[in-house]
Amino acid sequence: MLYHFYVTTICKGIKIEEKNKKLIQPKVILFIQTFLILIRLKRKENKYNDNIDIIMKKIIPGLFVLLFMGNLVPGVMAQQKLATISFDKLTHDFGTFKEEDGNVTCKFSFTNTGSIPLVINRVIASCGCTSPAWSKEPVMPGGKGFVKATYISKNRPGGFNKSLSVFSNAARKAVVLRIKGEVIPKERTVEDIYPYQIGDVRFKSNHLAFVRINHGEKKTIQMQIINTSKKNQALRFDQVPKHLQIKAVPETLKPQQKGYIEATYNAGVINDWGFVINRIIVLTNEQAIGNNRLTISATIVEDFTSMTAEELANAAKIEFVDGRTFNFGKMAQRSKVEHDFIFKNVGKGNLIIRKIKSSCGCTAVSPKDKVIEPGKSSSIKAIFSSGTRKGRQNKSITVITNDPKNSSIILRVTGEVNPPETK
Repeated sequence: MLYHFYVTTICKGIKIEEKNKKLIQPKVILFIQTFLILIRLKRKENKYNDNIDIIMKKIIPGLFVLLFMGNLVPGVMAQQKLATISFDKLTHDFGTFKEEDGNVTCKFSFTNTGSIPLVINRVIASCGCTSPAWSKEPVMPGGKGFVKATYISKNRPGGFNKSLSVFSNAARKAVVLRIKGEVIPKERTVEDIYPYQIGDVRFKSNHLAFVRINHGEKKTIQMQIINTSKKNQALRFDQVPKHLQIKAVPETLKPQQKGYIEATYNAGVINDWGFVINRIIVLTNEQAIGNNRLTISATIVEDFTSMTAEELANAAKIEFVDGRTFNFGKMAQRSKVEHDFIFKNVGKGNLIIRKIKSSCGCTAVSPKDKVIEPGKSSSIKAIFSSGTRKGRQNKSITVITNDPKNSSIILRVTGEVNPPETK
C-alpha cells in the first residue's frame, strides 16, 4: 500500500506541475529511479527484508519531502512577488505665493520597481483644503505614475503643511506625501469686509445673534456698516418687536462713511423661552430695496446659578417613564400616528412646563398639564403627520422646564414612511 501511495503522489505531482516541467523534471526522474532500485532490492533474499523496510519507511519519505518542497517553493516564491512604489520625492514646498494667484498644484511622480502591476487604491488628504488626483490605471513593472495635490488657497492665508496618504497594493501599504508653503493674504475689499448689502449700505452680516441670554436680562450688541454710495443714506427699521430696540449710529451715513447698528434685547419683556428668532425690515432713505430683512436671534434660558444647595435640593425634577424616543415603525403616506410621552415630577417643587416646540410643522405637540405637583405624573402628546414624506423620519421636540438639571430636554419621534406601491 505504501508503494502505491508514493507512485500516485508522484504522478499527481507531475500532473500538477506540468506547466513547470523544466524545473521539476530532474527531481521526478531521480525520485522514480530511486524508487525502482528499492523495489528491485525488495525482491531479493529475505535477509534484506528488514533493512529494505527501514529504507522504505525512512528514506523514501525524505525523498518525497524533497520533491514536494521542490514543487512548492516556486509557487511560494511566485506568491511573494510584489509591487513596489518608489516616489521621486515625498515633500513639495510651494514656497510663498499670493492668495489672489489662486490654487497651486504639484505632481509627485513614482515608479513601480516591483514585479507585478501596481494599483493605487485611494489617496486621502489630511484636510478638505487639499484635493488629490492619481493614476487610475494599473502601472506595469518599470512603469511610471503620479499623484497630484492641489492646495485650495482661497480664504486660507498663512503657512500650511498638509499630508496625503497613498494606499496601494505595494508591500508598503501607505506612503505619506507632504505639501507646504505660505499664502500671502490678498488685500480685503469693501465687499469682503461687508459682504451683505441693503440698498447702498453694506453690512458685515444679515444676522444679529445674541446667542445665550438669561430670562429677564438685557443685552446689547453691535454690527459695523458702511455707506458705499455717493449720497447720504438714512437708515430706519420697521416691524421691530417690543423686546428689541435697534438703531443706526449715526442715523444718516455720509458717502463712504462707516457706522454701526446697535441692538438691545430685553429678555424680561418677551414671554418666551429657548431659541427665538425675529426678522425686521431695514429701510434706506425710506425705501425697501431688494432683500432688506435683518434676522435677530437669541436663546433665552433660566438662570439657576444663584440657587442655593437647599433650593436645588427642593427643586422640581422631571423623569420620563417610557424613555424619550418613540419609534412608530412603518407607516403610509398621508396618515397620522400619536404617542404620549409620560413623565413624572420626582422632585420636591412644582414642575413647570415653560415651552414645547417641535422641529417640524409635521409634528403637533401639546402638554396635558403645564404645572405638575411633586409626585404627580402627566404627559405630552405628539401627533406626527406623514403627508407626502417618504423614507426615514427623525423629528425632535424640545421641552423647556424649570428643572435646574433638565431645563431643556429633547424628545424624538422616529420611523419610516412608505410611499404607495407603484403598479
